[in-house]
Amino acid sequence: MVYLRSLFIISLILWPMSAGADIYKYVDGDGVVHFSNVRHNGNYSLFMREGPSARPAAKTPGYDGSGWMGDYVNRYCKAHDMPPALVHAIIKAESDGRRTAVSSKGAKGVMQLMPFTSRQMNVNDPFDPIENVEGGIKYLKGLLETFDGNVTHAVAAYNAGPAAVKKYGGIPPYKETRLYVQRVLGLYRKYSSIE
Repeated sequence: MVYLRSLFIISLILWPMSAGADIYKYVDGDGVVHFSNVRHNGNYSLFMREGPSARPAAKTPGYDGSGWMGDYVNRYCKAHDMPPALVHAIIKAESDGRRTAVSSKGAKGVMQLMPFTSRQMNVNDPFDPIENVEGGIKYLKGLLETFDGNVTHAVAAYNAGPAAVKKYGGIPPYKETRLYVQRVLGLYRKYSSIE
């Protein structure tokens, strides 16, 4: 009961804050609950995620491959011999650059990584855009290697999974995947012409 009351009081205190930081929680061996804005060690777990510092404008242009995230994608792709235009296309199609995006199937973050993919790529926080981008690029690079550089098959596998692409010998006959591949390849061409 004391814990619930503490939780309620903390929620009330933090609710009106327009800017803040992630809050981490740790319950020690004596049952004392500790809160911190810094994850001191593995005993602390995420309790509350930072909210936006300001309301977004009613109409935002969305992700266009520019800004700090676009610059980071370009640098990371260059270091890993990946086409930045393809990664920009996937980010645009998957989340429109929203770091807190969550799909109905549980994919999270900028490049919409599924939980098992996050684990495979050592992404601890899929909502951290840098971790997500790095994990997504590594995953995409692995798909390109799996499908011998065939971009269409790698993009289809990014959406439907590599097993489905192998099973059907190409783009699976799923409407969602076919539309996804069409959209990503169109964006890839668009971003390639800009580079």
